[in-house]
Amino acid sequence: MSKTLIFYLSLFIFGFAQLSASELPQTPRSLKAEARYKKPLDKALRAKGLALGNPIFLRITKTQNKRNKQGRLEAFVENEEGEFVSFKTWDICTYSGKLGPKLKEGDGQSPEGFYFVKPGQMNPYSNYHLSFNLGYPNVYDRAHKRSGNYLMVHGDCVSIGCYAMTDEGIEEIYTLMGAALKGGQPFVRVHVFPFPMTAENMTAHKDNANIDFWKNLKTGWEWFEESSRPPNVNVAQKRYIFSAAR
Repeated sequence: MSKTLIFYLSLFIFGFAQLSASELPQTPRSLKAEARYKKPLDKALRAKGLALGNPIFLRITKTQNKRNKQGRLEAFVENEEGEFVSFKTWDICTYSGKLGPKLKEGDGQSPEGFYFVKPGQMNPYSNYHLSFNLGYPNVYDRAHKRSGNYLMVHGDCVSIGCYAMTDEGIEEIYTLMGAALKGGQPFVRVHVFPFPMTAENMTAHKDNANIDFWKNLKTGWEWFEESSRPPNVNVAQKRYIFSAAR
C-alpha cells in the first residue's frame, strides 16, 4: 500500500475517531515532540513577555513577493494587553500548485482563505509526522462550490495540496497549538494568503484573475495589521466579512 493511500486512510479513520473529541488527541509521537520543545518554547516566549499556553494565531503566506518565492508560516501569541505579537516564523518546505485558491478536488492547489483549527483537527497519527487539518472547504469555499478534503499543514517536507514543514518546524508549531488549546483557546485561527497583502504586492498582481478574491483577503489582512487582533470572519453574499473577535 502506498504512503499516500495510507495517509488518507489514517485521516479517514482519524476523522471518525477524533474530530468530535473535546480533548486534544495525543500519541507517543506528539508527546515526544512536546517534551522536546516545551521548555525551549517556554523560555523563548518568556523572553518576549509571553507564556506557553497563551492564545495563538497563525498566518501563512505562499510567497513574499515576485522576487522572493519563499513561503512562510508565522505564529503570533497574545500578550497581557490582549494583542497578538509576532513570536516566530518558519519557512514552508513546499506547497502545491501556484498562487490562487484551491477550486476543486485534485487540482493540486493549496488553499487560501480564513480557517480555524479545533482540537479534533489536530492529527498526531499523520504519516507525515504531525499535522493539523485547516478545515477546507470552509463556508466561503462551499458557497463557491469548491471541493476537496484533508488539506493539512504537516511535516515531512512533501505536499499533496497541503503546506509542508520540516519535522522540527511542525513539532514546534504543534506544541504551541497544543498548549494554547489545552489552555482553553477553543480554536486556532489560521489565515492563508498568497503573499503579504501590501500595496506593492497587490499592484504587482493587479492583472491576475484572482485579484478580486485577493482584495477581499486583503481586508482581513489589514484588520489584523491595524488592530493586532485577528478578526472574526463570516461570509455574506459569497464574500468574507470581518468583525471584532470576542
